[in-house]
Amino acid sequence: MLMELLQDHGLLLAGVLLAGFASGYAGGLFGIGGGIVTVPALYAVFQTLGIADGPSLKTAIGTSLGVIIVTSIRSLSTHHGAGQVDFSILKSWAPWIAIGAVVGGLVAKWVPVELLTAVFAGGAFYIAWRRLFSKNKGHATAKRKSLMHMKVPVGVGTGLFSALMGFGGGALGVIFMTMAGRSMHQAIGTSAGFGVAVAVPGITGFILSGWGLEGLPPLSMGYVNLPAFVAMAVMAAISAPLGARLAHRVDGAILSKLFGGYVLLAAVSLIIDVFIA
Repeated sequence: MLMELLQDHGLLLAGVLLAGFASGYAGGLFGIGGGIVTVPALYAVFQTLGIADGPSLKTAIGTSLGVIIVTSIRSLSTHHGAGQVDFSILKSWAPWIAIGAVVGGLVAKWVPVELLTAVFAGGAFYIAWRRLFSKNKGHATAKRKSLMHMKVPVGVGTGLFSALMGFGGGALGVIFMTMAGRSMHQAIGTSAGFGVAVAVPGITGFILSGWGLEGLPPLSMGYVNLPAFVAMAVMAAISAPLGARLAHRVDGAILSKLFGGYVLLAAVSLIIDVFIA
């Protein structure tokens, strides 16, 4: 049976394992949880298995949130060891991020696949533009302080938006923290922790909102596919510390541009999959 499975789906399994490794590495390097890799990859795999657009994307996002838990914990531990995690911000924002993530997971059942794609791609394009073209010059100290005090709207919005996109919270967290005057390295290190605050309640919402539905990928628990989660999580656990260590050796300005380019490519890939392919 195992041999038949490998013969029928060996390439898909290899793709899932590779995507898991890449997501963990990217999650450690950029502090984003790796969802920008796992969502398009899983969506493509489920499409290949003949799953409809809606269940494919929603299960890709839900499964991605599960992988992000593993990636974020491994990444956060490595960044903490390098002294690049601001736990005061993490503790202050995490409860509000979690609230937003729960809402995002629960409403995912009623959100059309095209809207989810638009949310994912729109957020990714904005993030890429900020990293690639924004000069990030001269934010006043007062503005930086006021932004850090906006933990309720920023935290809830980050959790909601990130859960719907399957990002993990780090992508938006990096932007807000750099706007608030933190270095790119500290923004990435701290934002790695946002992934846990998004993913744990977010995955609960995706499981509940997809529970009992038909037409999901095989061996799914709600909008979370268990085989894909296990395969990706193992690879992400291996690669996340490697990416985090590299982040500490790369100049902040270069790291920012790499981050923007990475997000841009992922957004374009998903748009092609949903609207063109």
